[in-house]
Amino acid sequence: MGKFMVIGLGNFGYTVAAGLSKEGHEVVCIDRRKDVIQRIQPFVSYTIIGDASDKEILESLNVSSMDAVIISLGDNLSHSVLVTLHLKDLGAKNIIVKITNEDHGRVLSKVGATEEIFPEKDTALKLVKSLSHPNILDYLELSPEYSVAELAPPPSFVGKSLSEIELRKKYDVFVIAIKELVPEKMVMIPSGSFVIKDSDILVVIGEPNNIARLKEE
Repeated sequence: MGKFMVIGLGNFGYTVAAGLSKEGHEVVCIDRRKDVIQRIQPFVSYTIIGDASDKEILESLNVSSMDAVIISLGDNLSHSVLVTLHLKDLGAKNIIVKITNEDHGRVLSKVGATEEIFPEKDTALKLVKSLSHPNILDYLELSPEYSVAELAPPPSFVGKSLSEIELRKKYDVFVIAIKELVPEKMVMIPSGSFVIKDSDILVVIGEPNNIARLKEE
């Protein structure tokens, strides 16, 4: 299993730390608040009450051995920058930072963050997609050009094979998996002869505008 460090145990950091630990990973947590550390302590491998901007604390933890370090320090930009710089200097391979706005993200990217996460924006965009396209159950933007979506099959698809509905030809959208609910199983890269049931969930990849066109079926 992996080895991770979570710096800052607000709602986001706490949830990430507890989730990684539940998946069986080794998790190290740092936060200045004793009460938060005491709450997370039973669920993770190791905890430190302290300020992660103190480079000596990070030096003692062999951060270069971590699969990723997740920083969640709210809107304290100067603190996030200093911690990111220290981690970069100490050889951390993968520095993931929760950001509060895009300017925050650009600064952290320049000083060494390998990935910036903007949960509020991501959640808002998912809500927009779900309200605009009710048959799309989940949505992941891989890049501005391509997205992955889970969608309930329109009634016109039910009882037809993938070859018959011709998603690739009509929409330039590819079915990469099908979640069967009855019985419950995942079919990866289904063949063209797969017949769609009303209980199935299609997992498709394509350009966002092409995926949106499926709503019209």
